Amino acid sequence: MPTVSRPQHPDSAGSTDPHAGLGNVLFDIWLVSRAATAQIDAAVQPSGLDADEFAIYSVLAGADGMTPTELANWMAAPPTTVSSYVKRFERRGHVRRVANPDDGRSYLLELTASGRAAHRTAGELFAPVLGRVTSALGPAAADTHRLLQDLHAVVGSLEESVGDRS
Repeated sequence: MPTVSRPQHPDSAGSTDPHAGLGNVLFDIWLVSRAATAQIDAAVQPSGLDADEFAIYSVLAGADGMTPTELANWMAAPPTTVSSYVKRFERRGHVRRVANPDDGRSYLLELTASGRAAHRTAGELFAPVLGRVTSALGPAAADTHRLLQDLHAVVGSLEESVGDRS
């Protein structure tokens, strides 16, 4: 049987290592995101949540209620995606809608006791993975975190101008 080679894309330094990325920061972010999601999915799977759900439960656990619009903005996702998640979480009994005291036309999303329990279980499963990554980064962990936050802000600010080609 003939050997099939994977396409090699040179990075900006001319490397053809398939693990070197595609030579730009956005593709490298994509690669890191995919790898991190796979690690988190595998870690939290016994809790019944996946990586995306664990992230959403985490933001809800840290908030005193959040509107679907706020959640969509935080996720950088369309409202239809948030609606799909909310329906799934409600079916599980993990999220409830409560009246928004600041706006009678909208509602807030809150984790229920069972949603908090699922989040706590997922968090216990996630902690060793986070610990290994933080340990592997060593002293650079704090700077890496800060740079990722800065990068998130930059990419988020670009979303507003995606349709603006000027």
